[in-house]
Amino acid sequence: MTAFAMHIDKTLVLGTRGSPLALAQAHELAGRLADISGRPVSQFPLSIIKTTGDSIQDRALSEAGGKGLFTKEIDAAQLAGQIDIAVHSSKDLPTELPPGLVIAGYLPREDARDALIARGPLAGLADLPQGAHIGSASLRRQAIMKRVRPDCTVSLLRGSVGTRLDKVMAGQFDATLLALAGLRRLGLENRASLILSTDEMLPAVGQGAIGLVVRVDDRAALSAVEAVCCPATSAAVSAERAMLKVLDGSCRTPIAGHATLDDAVLTLKGLILSPDGSAVAEDVVSGPAREADQLGTALGHRLRARAPAGVYA
Repeated sequence: MTAFAMHIDKTLVLGTRGSPLALAQAHELAGRLADISGRPVSQFPLSIIKTTGDSIQDRALSEAGGKGLFTKEIDAAQLAGQIDIAVHSSKDLPTELPPGLVIAGYLPREDARDALIARGPLAGLADLPQGAHIGSASLRRQAIMKRVRPDCTVSLLRGSVGTRLDKVMAGQFDATLLALAGLRRLGLENRASLILSTDEMLPAVGQGAIGLVVRVDDRAALSAVEAVCCPATSAAVSAERAMLKVLDGSCRTPIAGHATLDDAVLTLKGLILSPDGSAVAEDVVSGPAREADQLGTALGHRLRARAPAGVYA
C-alpha cells in the first residue's frame, strides 16, 4: 500500500457538471486516483451538478454573467461538504474563487490547440468557402475568425460537443471550432477537419487542462490532488491565469493565453482583441517556471497598457 493510500481513509466524492465531456474529465480523475491509491474506482463516486451555465443555451454567457455560471452551484455544494473535489475545465474557472476554496492542482494537460470541424477535410482556413457561416460560443474564437477570415459570418453556437457537431453536419453551419482536448477525451478527434496551430489561433487560458478545486481545510482532498497533479501544467496554467486576472478577463473580452515549458523555462504568449477582430495587442514573456505568477502578471500589465481602444471603456 502506498503512503498516499494510507493517508486517504474516506470515500472522496467528485463534483462535476453532467455533460459528456465533463463526465469524461471526472472519470479520468477517478481512474487516476484509483490507480495511484490501489483502491477501486467506486471509492471515488461522481456527484453530477447542473449549473446555471448548462441551462442557458439561447444566448451568449456574457449576457448572463460570465464564467462563474459554470461553477457557482458546484462551489456551493463543495462549501456545504457535499463533494470533496470539484472537477472543472480550467478555462471555465473564474479568476477569483469563493473564500474557502482553492485550485489545488491540474491533471496533465491535453493538447491545447483548437480544431475546426466542417463537413469534410480542409488543408487550411483558406479552404473554407467564401462567406462561410461559422458557429462558436467563444468570443475569442469569434474575434480571431473575424480577423483572419473577415468574409465569413460568425454567430453564436452553444450546446454540448455533440450538439455542435450535429448542427454542422445538418448544414445549419458550415463549420465550428472546438478544443482538440475535448474531442480527444470524447474519442472524437477524427471529426476534426483541421487542427489549428497556436500561432493561427492562440488557445483560451487553461484550455486542455482539468482543474481540481478543493476546500482549503480538506487535507484528504489536498493530498489526493497533490498525488495526481502535474507540476508543469500547474506552472503553465498559473501563469496564464495570472495574466488573465490583470486583464480582468470575462466572457465579454476576447483574450487568449498559452504557456509552454522547456525544462525550467516558461514562455507565455498573450493576446487581447477587440470583439470584431479589427484590433489586437499581443506579446510574449519568458523566464523561470518558478516565477510563473510574476511572469503572467507582468504580461497582463503589458497587454492591458496596449489593449485595443474601447476594450476597457
